[in-house]
Amino acid sequence: MSAPIVHGGGITEAAARFGGRLEDWLDLSTGINPCPVALPEVPERAWHRLPDRQTVDAARLAAREYYRTHGVLPLPVPGTQSVIQLLPRLMPENGKTPASSRVAIFGPTYGEYARVLSAAGFAVDRVDNADAVSAAHGLVIVVNPNNPTGRAFAAADLLELAARQRASGGLLLVDEAFGDLEPELSVAGHVRGEDNLIVFRSFGKFFGLAGLRLGFVVGSEPVLAAFGDWLGPWAVSGPALTISRALMQGDTAAIAAGIRERRAGLDAALDATGLKRIGGTGLFVLVEHPRAALLQERLCEAHILTRKFDYAPTWLRIGLAPDPAGDRRLADALARMEL
Repeated sequence: MSAPIVHGGGITEAAARFGGRLEDWLDLSTGINPCPVALPEVPERAWHRLPDRQTVDAARLAAREYYRTHGVLPLPVPGTQSVIQLLPRLMPENGKTPASSRVAIFGPTYGEYARVLSAAGFAVDRVDNADAVSAAHGLVIVVNPNNPTGRAFAAADLLELAARQRASGGLLLVDEAFGDLEPELSVAGHVRGEDNLIVFRSFGKFFGLAGLRLGFVVGSEPVLAAFGDWLGPWAVSGPALTISRALMQGDTAAIAAGIRERRAGLDAALDATGLKRIGGTGLFVLVEHPRAALLQERLCEAHILTRKFDYAPTWLRIGLAPDPAGDRRLADALARMEL
């Protein structure tokens, strides 16, 4: 397999290189709610015993309502990365093999999809639009809204692409990791009538609990059964299931409002910098600068971590600060630089 991809969140490595205590760093390198929600009470039995059927079913029912999947019960998984690793196994289930099928990935986007599938022997085509998708593509992957560009496709356009894939015997996977703030884009509610449509949802980004390692898969019964079999029993912990059920049934509107307030703070901090904004979602902004790598290094010297991209050396992704003080710190650091 190719070399691991460097993702956001490498605060320990940054501190080792640029100094400072970890708690003194401002980590803006991820696309995660910087204000994690208060954890609900978790019964002692959730820590003491393996998760039972009732615990799993309760989380799935809560996810069904939260993601508006109608008759489909989303499958809880230990983070969506866990099922990305399993995608090569899904292709033979659909009558495809590495020798006879290609994969189309709308990009640039989250790099683990191409890395995992390429390592499994699939020919991966990075495409820009639906016109580039052909009947040879047994699997098409769209991150919507996209990371890191924020590009978004209307649900109707994705359903049209799903219909094209169904006609050629292919699958469409839509990764809605950043979809909580834009529910109108979601196709999760259409999976019931589209047996070749799969949706991945991330739990930790919106709720600010990435360390919980939890995601959900929405798909047909055969797809969910396959993923469940490959993951094995008790793949998701009882505490994670219990926490997710309580939070998805809680006041998510207040969480969304808090994220939007933090995004407004980031926008205000960037307004006077002259940095060119070229994309983003509610949880991050993508900026372009001819010396983005140098800019990232200068921010690291101020103990502020952002995300750069090897494949796009002029891009920098900047996440949300946890409070107005973090916004001011970023604005002050940028003001001291000659951009």
